[in-house]
Amino acid sequence: MPRLSDVIAALDALWPPALAESWDAVGLVCGDPAADVTRVVFAVDPVQEVVDEAVEAGADLLVTHHPLYLRGTTTVAPVGPAGFKGWVVHDLIRAGVALYVAHTNADRADPGVSDALAAAVGLRVTGPLVPDPADPEGRRGLGRIGVLDEALSLAEFAEQAARGLPATATGLRIAGDPAAPIRTVAVCGGSGDSLFAQVRDAGVDAYLTADLRHHPASEARQAAGGTPALLDAAHWATEWPWCPQAAREVDALAERNGWALSTQVSYTVTDPWTAHAPSASPVPSSSPGAPR
Repeated sequence: MPRLSDVIAALDALWPPALAESWDAVGLVCGDPAADVTRVVFAVDPVQEVVDEAVEAGADLLVTHHPLYLRGTTTVAPVGPAGFKGWVVHDLIRAGVALYVAHTNADRADPGVSDALAAAVGLRVTGPLVPDPADPEGRRGLGRIGVLDEALSLAEFAEQAARGLPATATGLRIAGDPAAPIRTVAVCGGSGDSLFAQVRDAGVDAYLTADLRHHPASEARQAAGGTPALLDAAHWATEWPWCPQAAREVDALAERNGWALSTQVSYTVTDPWTAHAPSASPVPSSSPGAPR
């Protein structure tokens, strides 16, 4: 069986840390490099529920997309406002479970987070939305551009995307004409409203991402005359498809290396929103004498 140091070297080859943003915190968070690894669990968030699941599964390594400590810290004490993160570290070490993070390096990798998202919603990837200039093959980078084998209306594509993504309380928000034909779609796993300029340049019919804010979304729609259509999913839902993709990649490298290693994907929903109460109240009409 491989040692943790062997597995980490292989993971770094899949998702090179050099691809990560300068502000990011990726790689090994805790764990003994000399320890043996027989089971790896994949999840989006290193939260307590996921740690409990990994411990219950008898995992030796937990791989998450989101970092535990994204900003610098001087303590892992399980006290104070960030004490829940300290408990995660203590519980992992106590159970002998290592934690490894692949964040923006997994976003830019080939295949990456957005490849998994595109596949989940039925798109065939044609290339990155924001290509990595250091990649001679033109496959790495942020986001992906995909194409549908047959054009769908926006309403039909939204239904297809909703079926392909894991269910969350917030579901999928749509901006655009439901009858508009959709053939080309840009996707970006996670928060993607910083890429509107690249989406416009790509000339796609729709853009699927997460965490769209009012002003950037409104301005993007106004600037482009109502195109592309926007589909806004839960952040966790757009990144979870990477977990089974990553597990398959690790299964393949374990087979190539002759490692007795098994993988498991966490199906625990760690999206922070737990319910959705749609408003039933109409916008009030202006009363006589009210300013317009």
